[in-house]
Amino acid sequence: MLASPMLGRYGANARRVRAGLGRGFRRRDSILIAIDGDAVVGLAWFIETPVMDHAMYLQLLLVAESHQSRGLGALLLARGERQARASGCRHMIFLVTKTNRRARAFYERHGYAHVGNLPGFVRPKIDETLYLKSWRT
Repeated sequence: MLASPMLGRYGANARRVRAGLGRGFRRRDSILIAIDGDAVVGLAWFIETPVMDHAMYLQLLLVAESHQSRGLGALLLARGERQARASGCRHMIFLVTKTNRRARAFYERHGYAHVGNLPGFVRPKIDETLYLKSWRT
């Protein structure tokens, strides 16, 4: 999973990823892991927050290149949405790199609306887009 070009754009390395996931597990974030044999092939990380009218923030959705276009990302996203609804969240929010057209199209197919652009918000020279999906709880 560390070979993902997306993680590389954000300066991720094994140490930083392990530390971040460790914090997520300690906070009891919802971290879903898809395994095929002995390999991790998908990961979705959701953080529940009281801000933005009680939202679930999608920190990361990552599917190994070898397993893309097979429905795994949709499965992980749907599971996260179910968990968000069950915990009383009214929205799912997240950022996507503006130039990542494939990811943006994926989220839009799954009912997410593009809210706006955030140039250089996370890292200089990388523009982000904010996405949102709301439902009644």
